[in-house]
Parts: sequence; structure tokens; C-alpha cells
Amino acid sequence: MNEDGVAPPPAPGAAKEITFSLADLPDVREFAAALARRGGMPEDRVNDFLVALNEVTTNAVTHGATKARLKISFEPGFLVADVHDEGRHWHLSSESPPGFTPPRENATSGMGLWVARRLSSDMRVVTGETGSTVVMRFPL
Repeated sequence: MNEDGVAPPPAPGAAKEITFSLADLPDVREFAAALARRGGMPEDRVNDFLVALNEVTTNAVTHGATKARLKISFEPGFLVADVHDEGRHWHLSSESPPGFTPPRENATSGMGLWVARRLSSDMRVVTGETGSTVVMRFPL
């Protein structure tokens, strides 16, 4: 704590991780919200961050694998959220990377990555033999 009683923001590059399953998603959101606030994210952006994160973490444990990992780190001016699962069932197309195509009108699913991409300043999806990883960056 500094002299004002405020915890200093996490050091750039210092990462915090949590492993989770579907039942753990409320705890994941609390973990992420606390780190975002501690890192200096304005309250009006925390909710958008949590919506994006919820979409990606839910996808990880419903479409990827029963367990997944969230790693949150900080770069100057940004929070970086890295979600990894061991699922390898994606069919990625070079024509349209995940999250770039808006959902169909009246869609009831398939919106998660599109929403996450819209709410983050940058999002990458990598899939391969070790699983799938979604990395999102959010301004602080």
C-alpha cells in the first residue's frame, strides 16, 4: 500500500493465473474484476472487460475442454487476458478469423468471440496440438 492506502498496480509482465471449470466461472469473474480494478481499469470499462472474458471463458469450458486456464498480465497501459484450453476441435478458416463475422440475425448462439473482439482492443485466436488460446488486450 502507498501512503494513500491504495495498492500499487501489478508490475508489467507479472501474471496471475486461475484454472477453472464451468462451475468456477463466477469465481473467475471475481478474480478478473479484482485484478482489473487493481491494475487501474476504470469502472466503466470493467463491465465490458467482464462480458468479453465471460464469453471466452465460457466457450473454453463448454466447447474446448472441461478445464481451462486464465492468465492475466499487464503491459504498459493494457491488461492482457490469455484463456487456454486443451480443445483442438476448431476449424479455423483463413478467410475469416474467429470473431470477425457478426452472428446471423436472430442467432441464439455463436456470438461469443464476436462480442469479445468488439469489446477488446485486440484479440488473437491460436489453435493447435496443445489446444486453443484466446488472447485479448484491454486498455487501462
